[in-house]
Amino acid sequence: MRIRTRLAVAGTAAATGVLAAVAAAPAQAAEYSSALKIKGIQYDAPGRDDNRCSGGNTKAEYLTIKNYSSSKTVNLKGYVVKDAAGNRYQFPANHYLQPGDYVKLRGGKGTDSDANNVAYRQNCNFMWNNDKDTIYLYKSSGDRADVHSYTKRANDPDGNGYINYHG
Repeated sequence: MRIRTRLAVAGTAAATGVLAAVAAAPAQAAEYSSALKIKGIQYDAPGRDDNRCSGGNTKAEYLTIKNYSSSKTVNLKGYVVKDAAGNRYQFPANHYLQPGDYVKLRGGKGTDSDANNVAYRQNCNFMWNNDKDTIYLYKSSGDRADVHSYTKRANDPDGNGYINYHG
C-alpha cells in the first residue's frame, strides 16, 4: 500500500447559504453538465506497487475519461485532473474526443495517441491512493466537469482496484 504525505489546505467558508449547502454535500453527490466525465479508475495497479519508470507498474494505474455527448467533439487540451492531495495533471496538447470516445490517462511515460485512446502523465509516481481518494476533473475554463470520491472498502466490493462510474 502506498503511503503519501498529505498537505492540509485551509480554505475560507463562503458567506452565502447556497455555497455552504453545496460545500456540505459529499463530493460524489454533485452532477455536472459537462460532456466529459470520469468513466472509471484503476486506482490500484495490479501487483506490488513499483514506481520505477522502467519495469514498474505505474502504467497500470489509469483514469478513463469519456465524452458522453451524442454530438459534440471535445478537446482535452487544458483540462486538469487532480486528486485530494493536490497532485495534478493538465493535458498539454490537443487530444480530441469524439462523441462516445474515451481516453485512458495512464501513469508512467509513453507516447500519447488519439488512435489508441491513451495519454500518459509522463510521471512514474502513482497518483491515486489505494485506500481512498477524490478525483477531480476540471475543464480548461477552470469549471469543474466531474468529481468522485472513493474508498476501497465501500466502492470496490470485488477488490480488483477498479471502480466504474457513469456506465
